[in-house]
Amino acid sequence: MAGDEKNGDGSRTFVFMNESHTLGNALKTIIARYPEVDFCGYTIPHPTEQKLHFRIQSHRERAIDLLKRGLEDLEALCDHTIETFEKEINSFNAKDVEI
Repeated sequence: MAGDEKNGDGSRTFVFMNESHTLGNALKTIIARYPEVDFCGYTIPHPTEQKLHFRIQSHRERAIDLLKRGLEDLEALCDHTIETFEKEINSFNAKDVEI
């Protein structure tokens, strides 16, 4: 977690190591939709560095709580996607056997 003590608990930049646009864009999309979020974004400072800088600003919630909520929501979305995919694969395979 980088700096920003002067801005209170609502504004923080989190640094994720060994992460890329895959996590950054998905997490930003989820967190930016929360009504209590004033700003949410991320950067990859340099293509040769394996760092993701993730920024959250809110005047109503702590940034760390919003990050935790976003990660939990992203995990739930991924779980739902996997379950739906597996269900459809099984359904497709069952139809293939019937023919």
